[in-house]
Amino acid sequence: MSDWAVETDDLVKTFGAFVAVSHVSLQVPKGEIFGFLGPNGAGKSTTIRMLCGLLTPTSGRGRVSGFDVATEPESIRRNIGYMSQKFSLYDDLTVEENIDFFSGMYGVPRAIRAERKDHVLRMAGLTERRSAMTRTLSGGWKQRLALGCAILHDPPVLFLDEPTSGVDPIARGQFWELIRGLSQTGHTIFVSTHYMDEAEYCHRLALMYRGKIIALGTPAELKKGLISHTLFRLDSSDPLGTMRALEGVPGVRDVAVFGGGLHVTADNLAAGEQSIRAALDRAGIAVQRLEPIQPSMEDVFVALIEAEERAA
Repeated sequence: MSDWAVETDDLVKTFGAFVAVSHVSLQVPKGEIFGFLGPNGAGKSTTIRMLCGLLTPTSGRGRVSGFDVATEPESIRRNIGYMSQKFSLYDDLTVEENIDFFSGMYGVPRAIRAERKDHVLRMAGLTERRSAMTRTLSGGWKQRLALGCAILHDPPVLFLDEPTSGVDPIARGQFWELIRGLSQTGHTIFVSTHYMDEAEYCHRLALMYRGKIIALGTPAELKKGLISHTLFRLDSSDPLGTMRALEGVPGVRDVAVFGGGLHVTADNLAAGEQSIRAALDRAGIAVQRLEPIQPSMEDVFVALIEAEERAA
């Protein structure tokens, strides 16, 4: 029996001439929260649908819980939980009626359905809302219900495709508490997101862009690639002019918009600060703040994307 909950080798999916997923290879151990990070259209959802047995790969291999994605899709679907980007339960049923319906859909034995329902209600914090019509729930509570329904049959692997899209930050944090709890009980969580802050919650990440995995590792490992340089937070009187003024400046590697200011990647601290100030002084742009900071996952992602663009 394989130690990997999910493994792929050169997985490819094309639609005519369009390559949606290009030679994706990865291995996810049991019990890991594995994050798929990338912008919309990067190929995350297509990869997940292949791993769930919903799409047949064009080429390459993939296995989930020991089952082949191309030849054993039915076995895979019986052994996974899946939560799509869009809320997929029934608004005209109560919370409890949705759970009852999906218990039957997932083939939960009748003898343990009541026990599983109570477990899901407690896990999702929905016990007091069990009789509420699903359409009356907020986005965050609907996502909790969707997650609960996805684990009714206690699958070893859960695929969550951008599960917190459109949910407010507080509800997103609470949802991730549930995900961490499931991981601690031995479930493998394969989750895609385009929220950079959520990447910090994952044990490991794959950064995907234009159908390819462009980086793979823990959040700390991915940040380490930027720590060899110095990252500055820069606020100035003219952000657009600042970006133009820093183009081609020796020692300045990259400039990116971040919130209301800019993040500037330089070769080193002293020379970088000196070069930035000198270039902006020549351009007549006032520096309001310039200080070294630690890189975030968003900095990592932007740097990797821009490196891919330059290489292309």
